[in-house]
Amino acid sequence: MARRQELVSWEEVDRLIDHLIPQFSAEFDGMVIITRGGIIPGGLLCEKLEIEDVLTAAVDFPAEIERQGAKLLAWPKFIQFPEEDQLRGRHLLIVDDVWGSGRTITAVRGRVASAGGYPQTCVLHYNPYRNLFGQLRPDYYAAITDAYIVYPWEVNPGPDRVLLDEPE
Repeated sequence: MARRQELVSWEEVDRLIDHLIPQFSAEFDGMVIITRGGIIPGGLLCEKLEIEDVLTAAVDFPAEIERQGAKLLAWPKFIQFPEEDQLRGRHLLIVDDVWGSGRTITAVRGRVASAGGYPQTCVLHYNPYRNLFGQLRPDYYAAITDAYIVYPWEVNPGPDRVLLDEPE
């Protein structure tokens, strides 16, 4: 059974970001953006929240384990992650585009917490139907969905969409 897809426009991304802003009840010392999906929403939130200290985390789940049918049991591989002294004692907003299964963002959250940081999680879309973590959910989210979300930065416009006006 094919999963329903939803194409999100740039205007909708703006509305989602605007919906998130009033939800924040805490001040953050910095942000941890999960690559690649969190880069654009994280950047937009940094501007709106005036967060200047931005860190990145890159996480992978080994493909060979996925092929063996144990995909959900795989331990995360942290390809890039901030040093513990950048996390310790700090209130950090962890940002990704979507919480599907929740594996990536909870792995980052756990590692920030184990380093002595105070993480809170934030996504544009939360999919409770795919969530593997029971009652655990993002601290902040703009929308709930059951669809596979395609963001505007994931769409290849192709060469026919590059020029908006006729060449002179």
